[in-house]
Amino acid sequence: MRSGPASRVLLALAATGLLLGAAGCTGAQSGPTRATLAKATAQTVSVAAESDAAERSVRTSRALFASAPGAVIAPADDADAVRSAASAAEAAHVPVLLTEQDESQGKGGSQQKGESPAARELERLGARWYQAEGTVTIDTDVPEQHAPDGGDAPEPSSASRQATVVVADASADAAAVATAKAAGARVVTMPDGVTDPSAAPDVVTALHERRDHPTVLVGAAFADLQDPEWTVRAAENGWQLPDGGQRPFDGHRYVALYGAPGAPALGVLGEQDPVATVQRAKSVAASYKGLGGVPITPAMEVIATVAAGDAGADGDYSTELPVSTLEPYVDAAHDAGMPVILDLQPGRADFLSQAKRYESLLSEPGVWLALDPEWRLGHDQVPLRQIGSVKASEVNEVSSWLADLVRSKGLPPKAFVLHQFRLSMIQDRASLEQHPELDMLVHVDGQGSQPDKQATWKALHVGAPAGIHWGWKNFYDEDQPMLTPQQTMADVSPTPSLITYQ
Repeated sequence: MRSGPASRVLLALAATGLLLGAAGCTGAQSGPTRATLAKATAQTVSVAAESDAAERSVRTSRALFASAPGAVIAPADDADAVRSAASAAEAAHVPVLLTEQDESQGKGGSQQKGESPAARELERLGARWYQAEGTVTIDTDVPEQHAPDGGDAPEPSSASRQATVVVADASADAAAVATAKAAGARVVTMPDGVTDPSAAPDVVTALHERRDHPTVLVGAAFADLQDPEWTVRAAENGWQLPDGGQRPFDGHRYVALYGAPGAPALGVLGEQDPVATVQRAKSVAASYKGLGGVPITPAMEVIATVAAGDAGADGDYSTELPVSTLEPYVDAAHDAGMPVILDLQPGRADFLSQAKRYESLLSEPGVWLALDPEWRLGHDQVPLRQIGSVKASEVNEVSSWLADLVRSKGLPPKAFVLHQFRLSMIQDRASLEQHPELDMLVHVDGQGSQPDKQATWKALHVGAPAGIHWGWKNFYDEDQPMLTPQQTMADVSPTPSLITYQ
């Protein structure tokens, strides 16, 4: 159980008014021999994530070219032909289209003339010729010839240079890359093994620099991207974590100080002012340097609403700190490139109404949210007399609201933290909903002897929803003994993504 001497002091402080109680709310048409690039409209996102390269080549052509005098065509399974096609298409400033092994037969049997994807694309482009590389069979009335030299090869227009093409695998989509270069677009390649643009620092930088330009995402890996338009818009925001990227728990680990402003008994965060808290967080995080192989980022977890010893004027047994009290910590952390997690202890209030009090802070990049069900009480419960709990449905209301906030404002992904040290604290946990805008983490708050803490850690992993991350808390006073950084990284498995100190 997490409640202990510090929690009791917390209630006494809130009851005597030492913690503040007033809540603050807070391109012109080309000539007949020239290619016409697809109209470049800012904020436009196109996705070419079909299962095979031939379909992706056609989709890329449609995204980048409104018309073209011709195209270069190659079979998708002939790498040499694709390379030759790419070179020829770049020189002629026309698209590369790939065909299946036999476009005249296709996947579903015989086809009528012009029904294959490549043939339809030639028609859409208004092409007067196509150049074949390798063995190409295609039913079309467009004649085969070599790409004309000189005058018929158009120069890219200014509109063509507006698009940014993000490619998941340049070798698998060499045709799409050539089409992008032929259109004069900027091509950015994802790092190996990374499928989320928000987790790729160079991609985020490129999209931010070209935030007024359209984007094309090319690659089968992007088929699982649930909300491409928001992903691109968030990257255009430009905010990144200190070690790059925007996705909270993708290649990042955090060491955070926990507590409430002006209340040292509630955690080490409250033992000093915001600027000194930043320095202390950096010092604690530095003790993890070289451990675990993942970059360590210092952070803060600030208790925004504090479980109270009496009902208070609103009767909810929770003291809601004003936004103005939290802002100095958020500002200091922002200046230092550190994320801040706002922690809610709602008493008899509900989590959603309390979260909405801090919408102005949560509307900033790098300000995340934590729910503390230990302090979510029923109408007849009182802090410390009972251990609170929350239904998954209430958690889902909060996560949906927060995800909507992130999406509507084009914010980078946020961490969504759920504190827990008993299974009963989150009822029907299997029903928790996850959103692409949020990285969900269960923070295990057990305190006391290390065998007891490990037993809690293991019990909470049983039956946990897939895809969540995990956090661990070290208590300076209540743990017997508190783990060293080396022990935390070696003895806690799986290695936690968030380690807090109270």
